[in-house]
Amino acid sequence: MNTEKSKIPAQIVIRQSLDSDMPAIQAIYAHAVLNGTGTFETEAPSVEEMSKRRAEVLSRQLPWLVAEAQGEVLGYAYANYFRPRLAYRFCVEDSIYLRDDQRGKGLGRLLLAELMARCEQAGARQMLAVIGDSDNKGSIGLHQALGFQPSGTLHQVGWKFGRWLDVVMMQRTLGLGSQCQPE
Repeated sequence: MNTEKSKIPAQIVIRQSLDSDMPAIQAIYAHAVLNGTGTFETEAPSVEEMSKRRAEVLSRQLPWLVAEAQGEVLGYAYANYFRPRLAYRFCVEDSIYLRDDQRGKGLGRLLLAELMARCEQAGARQMLAVIGDSDNKGSIGLHQALGFQPSGTLHQVGWKFGRWLDVVMMQRTLGLGSQCQPE
């Protein structure tokens, strides 16, 4: 049986992040910043900066999750307001980063599914994926597999690693979406 789920390391736990996870989270993100186009940051933030970002997310009662196996953080995901203005508070943007050796094993799918569920519980009505690089087939495919629909492409808006990069926008309704007013 060769399914995506069979590639997932045994005994994965998806849980709320802890302060003690921040060095591992920072290392995962630093690798993405320095080696990938999924983020348009060009300098890796410090553990302290990443901790500030996490505190902002948590202050909004939104999730910052980690995937852990045998005490090791393998990846993380969080959601934050799409934009800082209050009217956007029911629309969140997801972020998912995996340790490089964990890509393609189904871990991103587990993190995103749990993130969506927790954001819905927190009252979010829309989730956006703002995907760096239109060649980022893994992230685009992951979001499509979990029901995200393309909502546009911002062409050649980022410059990294000596080339212009697009941003692919995808969107998914959570819960009741726009069927009624939020509580």
